[in-house]
Amino acid sequence: MEKLREIVREGRRVGEEDPRRIVHSFKVGVALVLVSSFYYYQPFGPFTDYFGINAMWAVMTVVVVFEFSVGATLSKGLNRGVATFVAGGLALGAHQLASLSGRTIEPILLATFVFVTAVLATFVRFFPRVKATFDYGMLIFILTFSLISLSQFRDEEILDLAESRLSTVLVGGVSCILISIFVCPVWAGQDLHSLLISNLDTLSHFLQEFGGEYFEAREYGDIKVVEKRRRNLERYKSVLNSKSDEDTLANFAKWEPPHGKFGFRHPWKQYLVVAALLRQCAHRIDALNSYINSDFQIPIDIKKKLEEPFRRMSLESGKALKEASISLKKMMKSSSYDIHIINSQSASKALSTLLKSSGILNDVEPLQMVSLLTTVSLLNDIVHITEKISESVRELASAASFKNKMKPTEPTVSLKKSDSGSIGCAMPINSRDGDHVVTILLSDDDDDTSNNVVDDDTINEKPEDGEIHVDTSCVHGVGMMLEHSLGVRILQI
Repeated sequence: MEKLREIVREGRRVGEEDPRRIVHSFKVGVALVLVSSFYYYQPFGPFTDYFGINAMWAVMTVVVVFEFSVGATLSKGLNRGVATFVAGGLALGAHQLASLSGRTIEPILLATFVFVTAVLATFVRFFPRVKATFDYGMLIFILTFSLISLSQFRDEEILDLAESRLSTVLVGGVSCILISIFVCPVWAGQDLHSLLISNLDTLSHFLQEFGGEYFEAREYGDIKVVEKRRRNLERYKSVLNSKSDEDTLANFAKWEPPHGKFGFRHPWKQYLVVAALLRQCAHRIDALNSYINSDFQIPIDIKKKLEEPFRRMSLESGKALKEASISLKKMMKSSSYDIHIINSQSASKALSTLLKSSGILNDVEPLQMVSLLTTVSLLNDIVHITEKISESVRELASAASFKNKMKPTEPTVSLKKSDSGSIGCAMPINSRDGDHVVTILLSDDDDDTSNNVVDDDTINEKPEDGEIHVDTSCVHGVGMMLEHSLGVRILQI
């Protein structure tokens, strides 16, 4: 009785985890009933009378072809149909060729044809591209060719056998494909898109919370609360093991017809590029997470000195990933994550300068220094990978023809003279976080540049003739200052 309750609980858990599984089960049942009706009722007269004898092939096709997603069903259905057609044609050709040699030599030739075909087709299955896309088709090709080649030696009506085999497979495959597409479809492409967004959000959450965990883990807090927060942070581990799911979904997505916002030739390969970078980031995060409660903790006073650039690096990297996630979710081009990339790079430079100039490392024990420098190195790697992720998301948005982000209509820029220089104010700038005011301070030497218009795209770009140094804070009310090497400052409130 207890085992029965356990089975019921497991069934409820699986259904609640993804209700589409329940719908898929009913869809398979409907498809089986539909093809079985050809055998039971023979609704189309002479055709179904002939077809009904071989209806079991249609039932077998439904059982092995009908998959959870549309892409997987199309992949298996088309593989099975094409493989059956090609193998049937080759088997008929082999039969005609072998029959010319006489009754004695015919079985030897047929066995030779089966042997050569099986060897070659099995070897081709090891090719990576074939195995990824056409492995099932090659398997059905070997099976069909062997069955028809062997059957024709005893059965004179070989043409009828091949025709019935092909027609029943066609009926079963078409039934699966139509039901899969038109009855509560499950799109592999949509699942891949959602998985990528989820992975971006997961890594973003860790990075935005890492600073607090690293600097507060040993200071205060209830142990149970700290453990709960830590388990929540460790959701990133799901990203480490997502490669097989991503590859499978991308492979099936290629077979799917246009649906929703996913058109022909959608760049599914670029999704895998982004996914690979996310896994690289997750590996760094996994290593970084081990230092939250390392046995070789650096002294509290040194932690306090390094806290601000540490927090900014992780926080801004997390915000950049969050913006990339929002861009994918809304399927709109965005450059809003550029500023977070610049901020994280600025914090990285500030941390490097602090470690070099302040002599902090002189007061650290050797083992503690190893822990500190490893943490710094991992954070720098994460900042660098975050930039790559943002760039790959930008390439994906361009390849997939995402819509451009809405910009403010006809923004006005006014310049006012002051003793210290010229002040230009543009307002508002559209942002997800609300309106911003941008103040541009120009030195007197650069008055000739006052006629240049600064728009939302050029603000975030790094000029070729100088570096941009960013100083930002998460505290509400504190502005963000961008200092250009030519003397231009942009203050964002």
